[in-house]
Amino acid sequence: MLNFDDDLVSANWKQPRAVEAEVSSVAERGIEQDDAVSVRRINAADKRVINGATDVNQLVPFKYKWAWEKYLATCANHWMPQEVNMARDIALWKDPNGLTEDERRIVKRNLGFFVTADSLAANNIVLGTYRHITAPECRQFLLRQAFEEAIHTHAYQYIVESLGLDEGEIFNAYHEIPTIRAKDEFLIPFIETLTDPEFKTGTPEADQQLLRSLIVFACIMEGLFFYVGFAQILALGRQNKMTGAAEQYQYILRDESMHCNFGIDLINTIKLENPHLWTPAFRDEIRTLMQRGVELEYRYAEDTMPRGVLGLNASMFKEYLRFIANRRCQQIGIDAIYPGAENPFPWMSEMIDLKKERNFFETRVIEYQTGGALSWD
Repeated sequence: MLNFDDDLVSANWKQPRAVEAEVSSVAERGIEQDDAVSVRRINAADKRVINGATDVNQLVPFKYKWAWEKYLATCANHWMPQEVNMARDIALWKDPNGLTEDERRIVKRNLGFFVTADSLAANNIVLGTYRHITAPECRQFLLRQAFEEAIHTHAYQYIVESLGLDEGEIFNAYHEIPTIRAKDEFLIPFIETLTDPEFKTGTPEADQQLLRSLIVFACIMEGLFFYVGFAQILALGRQNKMTGAAEQYQYILRDESMHCNFGIDLINTIKLENPHLWTPAFRDEIRTLMQRGVELEYRYAEDTMPRGVLGLNASMFKEYLRFIANRRCQQIGIDAIYPGAENPFPWMSEMIDLKKERNFFETRVIEYQTGGALSWD
């Protein structure tokens, strides 16, 4: 259970007390109680994504309908790791001739990064971002996103357990594998900014810090750092190898694409409502961060596949990462950093458009457990 210490709670949580005081003041001035109560009513136009003064507990009236629609879309895509049969993956992994050493390296390095990456993302949302967003529609999506990050961590754990991998080795990879550690060390300062209990928005400097962290997580972490791993495991699946793991990665890719798109919409809305934050110097800083992200992810690609495998090689990923970085920059209004970069993996777009129902029900019927199956002991 979360323990909301008073100094960790946004000022917006105390908003109802302020409203009650205002109502009492109005009543004391001799105004009718019905008129006083009307002070509580929210006008959608008054809402703001950050630094809003409206009550964060009142979801409607909607102002940011795009956030609500994205929340509904993520709910419609719900899935659980145990729905995926891992029997073929287990047999393949146990077969000494089932996978090459290069293919096994890819699987273990991937899991080593992802088993903690989604925990970092969840902590950033729950302990940081959520506190500073004052639009309840956007908060609703963030709650769903945090739950999905938990599902993703569960999925990676399910794969590790199914394959009988050394849990100590996999879960400590973010401490012990330099290319994984480098990515996490890049991200951690931006997490610490938002999770610092003393951090508060409301000044241009603080608001830029928030905006910078949102861009790092939406455009670099979820929008760039995940894509080498996704492409590698999905390439295995396209060759009919590790199909259970690839199926789960497919669902995770779809979820993360929605997270990335939501983050970009959130960033662009903050820019629209706070144009003074989007200075030339700030844009230059974002370009530098994006270039650093490409460099770190390319090093990770070289580490995970020192030799060509699965029809892939590290140089192909350099082009792919530059292509993605250009797209992320353009989505938030920054010119392309790598003109002319092209996508060497057009099939990845098809993976993002996966329809869960078609995939599952073409293969088997899923029997979902209900409350009657739960043990309350």
